[in-house]
Amino acid sequence: MAERVTTGISGLDKMLFGGIPAQSQVLLTGGPGAGKSLLSFEYLYRNAKAGNTCIFFAFEEDPKDLVENAKSAFPELTDIDEMIKSGRLIIDREAPTGELISAVGTEDDVFRFGEILAKIENLIRSTGATRVVVDSVSILGILVKDTSTYRKYMLALITNLKRLGVTSIMTMEMENPDRDKLTFRPEHFIFDGIVALYQSGGSTKRRLSAEILKIRGTKHSFTTAPYDVTSSGFRILAAEDIAPY
Repeated sequence: MAERVTTGISGLDKMLFGGIPAQSQVLLTGGPGAGKSLLSFEYLYRNAKAGNTCIFFAFEEDPKDLVENAKSAFPELTDIDEMIKSGRLIIDREAPTGELISAVGTEDDVFRFGEILAKIENLIRSTGATRVVVDSVSILGILVKDTSTYRKYMLALITNLKRLGVTSIMTMEMENPDRDKLTFRPEHFIFDGIVALYQSGGSTKRRLSAEILKIRGTKHSFTTAPYDVTSSGFRILAAEDIAPY
């Protein structure tokens, strides 16, 4: 059995039959408000607590705002600042969204994309990080208009992260948050795994559920599981909580 990297989120680890296979690059997709950034943050926080060096690459949110949002969502996680000060949880901002979008359609767009990938790799090497989040790769898709070039760079990013030995989660906006309207784009298939966060029902009574769509080369749950964001982290009610895996 492949070595597993626990997410530290009990229900998710059970759905993954113990965790993410080491050195896998997993896509976390969902609509706005599904909790992609928060789940990714919790994955790094739990791993930092376990002694791993973790990097959160924030492309769409200021690091200060990201941390404050995590503290607000998870008030029982009282040592977030301690994890950051220790250097085990690194929050890195590549560039403001506006700066990235301003390069679209110019001769600098592909160069800027390559520059971003190089910085990601250099920071991982210099810190010895083994757990990484990229939030989100949707903004990188805006940067390069040509879809084939974008997919080539995404493949390069995934290949480089695997070569560096990191286990990563990358977030991406889902075109429709309802499971019944799920669609896939070609770049989805280059990831080792895909986790989807769904939202269904009306705005006043949303139902949240998670599903492991694929994890390459290993077993995983095939059921959808309701989840909630609590003061102490994500609570995912996996079927494996009832039936041992």
